[in-house]
Formats: sequence, structure tokens, C-alpha cells
Amino acid sequence: MPTSAERPSAEGFPQASTDQEEREIRAERERLGLDPERLPLAGRTVLLTRSPDRAQAMNQALKVHGAQPALLPLIDFEAVDEPSVVVDAVDRAIAGEYDWLVVSSITTVRALVQYAGSERWKALTEAAVRVATIGPTSRVILERLGLAVTLAPEDQQSAEGLLALWTGQGHRILLPQADIAGTVLSEGLRAAGNTVDTVTAYHTVDAPARPERRLTIELGRSVTGAPKASSYAVLSPEQAREADAHGRLDAVVAASPSAARAVVERLGDALQARFVAIGPSTAAEAERLGLTVAAVATTPTPQGIVDAVIAALHD
Repeated sequence: MPTSAERPSAEGFPQASTDQEEREIRAERERLGLDPERLPLAGRTVLLTRSPDRAQAMNQALKVHGAQPALLPLIDFEAVDEPSVVVDAVDRAIAGEYDWLVVSSITTVRALVQYAGSERWKALTEAAVRVATIGPTSRVILERLGLAVTLAPEDQQSAEGLLALWTGQGHRILLPQADIAGTVLSEGLRAAGNTVDTVTAYHTVDAPARPERRLTIELGRSVTGAPKASSYAVLSPEQAREADAHGRLDAVVAASPSAARAVVERLGDALQARFVAIGPSTAAEAERLGLTVAAVATTPTPQGIVDAVIAALHD
């Protein structure tokens, strides 16, 4: 497969980095001990199916390793019709009516922070309720926001990973989640002998979300660890389909089962590019839809995703 550096590029794709960004990229390459003449993703074009506000860290990490990232926002998130339902559940957790708060995604964190407000969030951090989450990335973010995490898998970001660690029974659990969340986590916790109250914290929709309903809270760089603003090219589905049809994409990265479904809906199930799934549930959904999964990132960290893309393109 020729590298993207050998192919003509569409207008604005890929987009060159700024001078400041290039300095940051060089510094990070030095920190990682990468040879700029032998970068593992040199000239490769990688499509990230995320919006710019959620792709900065991944975008930068791919550039550090030589790739030319492009963004294709496929899904977005909207607030629920009645946030008061979620707020009431949080208040009951603060009051001690729940033994555990289980956080099922980073987007759930955003929704809870938005609905709760600063004073209620502070009260939650001081409450006796124990907190579990589905992996190391969400654990770091929660703890940077002041919420101590008692239980989280260390080597993967998934419901299955948390269930494998779970030993308690007879507990009352609050599980805020997406409207389209699967039942693996809730049913697994119930099967372990617990009472689980699920509450819809946000809606997953096709991008873009309605401006008046979009989740507006953004977790700062000090929380997410994202780099300073990174330059990027944003493609439309039509541009992405054309690029793939002409062999100008090397890899497509999807971070969730809903993103995998959106890839098939917008780009089709006969991708020429290598498909990289973040997490086993995304991989399983992609395979169910007929996509060939070239690699799976077991952790949704920028480095974990970079490693999966390298594996997909160097097998």
C-alpha cells in the first residue's frame, strides 16, 4: 500500500501543523526517543471519527509518530430532556442512598459535571459513596476532578473489565449512562447480586448535535491531559468516502460501538483503509457489521491508539 505522502491530497487535507505545534511535536519525539527519519507512521493518513474537541490528544499523538490525521465527526452528544432526574439521583448518592456510583464513560463524566454544578459536584467528592469506573482513562479524569475511585480495571477500558474485578453483592448501585448503552454492565452487576438503578445521562446522536441541546461542558486540559490546540483537517462523509475509495486513507479509528455503526452508515462496510477499534465492544460491533478489524486498542489512551494503528499498518 503506498503511503499518503505519495498520493495527491484534497484541498485542505491534510492540514499542515503550526510552527508552535511543530516545536511541541519535536520535543515530544525527543522525549520518546523517536528518530524523526524513521517514524513508524510516516506519511500515513489516519481518520479519527471524532469531533475536534474530543480528538486533540489523539490527533497530536499521531502526528508525533509521523501520521497525517484527519477528523470525521460522526456522533455527538446531547443533554437529556430532564436533567433534574440525573441531579436527583446524584443528590441521593450524596445523601448515602447508594453504596456505589459506577461511571460508564468519559462522556458520562461530562454530563454529570454539567448537570451537577460546582457546589453539588464538590458535595459528591466528599460523600461516602464509593466510585467505580470502566478503565484507567476515566479513573484519571475522575480523580483529577476530585472524585476518588475505588475500583477500575488497569489494563482495559470496558464494562467486561470492571465486571471481572467486581466482588461485592447486596449493594445499591447508581449507573448513569448513555441512552443507547448496552446491558452488559447493568445486567452483570445485577447478576452479581446487586440492585442497579440506571439513569440516562445523555443522548448519542448523529453529528452535529443541536446547538441548544449539545453537551456544553468541556473538561479542561489539566483534567484530560490534552495538548494545546492542535491543527487538524475536518472531512465531510463525502470527502472521507472519496478518500477511501481512492486509497488515500490508511486507517480509520472508531472509539465506540455507535461510532462503528456510524462508519458503516456513512462510509460503507467495504473500507479499503484498515479499521482500528478502541476496545473489545467496538471491535465486536464492527465485526458484526461486516468490517474487518485490523487491530484493537485495549486502552483508549493516545499511546494505546497509536500502538494499535501501528500494529494495523505493519502486520
